Amino acid sequence: MPLKLSLKPGEKFVLNGAVLTNGDKRTSLVIQNKACVLREKDIMQPEGANTPARRIYLAIMMMYLDGEASEEPYNEFALRMTEFMGAVRNHQVLTACVDISRDVAKGSYYKALIACRKLFDFEQERLSYDPSSV
Repeated sequence: MPLKLSLKPGEKFVLNGAVLTNGDKRTSLVIQNKACVLREKDIMQPEGANTPARRIYLAIMMMYLDGEASEEPYNEFALRMTEFMGAVRNHQVLTACVDISRDVAKGSYYKALIACRKLFDFEQERLSYDPSSV
């Protein structure tokens, strides 16, 4: 099934490892075969991986962009996911982590990335919790 990308003027995206930038007008691209595509909003820089869930996301993103060329992103993913799951007690979040791990094991990295973004909200709730406000 083709993938249609609608790009804003100047929007960047990664296509099979190449960083491309749209011109000065809104445009649409149709990608006819399987390709590794990430829009600018889905790309995380290493300095942005400043929480446990974001470190998991970064590792998955690197696997997606790198394909199966390196074991390092997978090892980082496994370590970070194990740490995260060890610290979480919420059943729904743990189930999401298992689903993300299953997607990674199947090579469904983009699907895992989308699911991993949902962990950001859970994490933000916990990190911004102020016991004095209760």
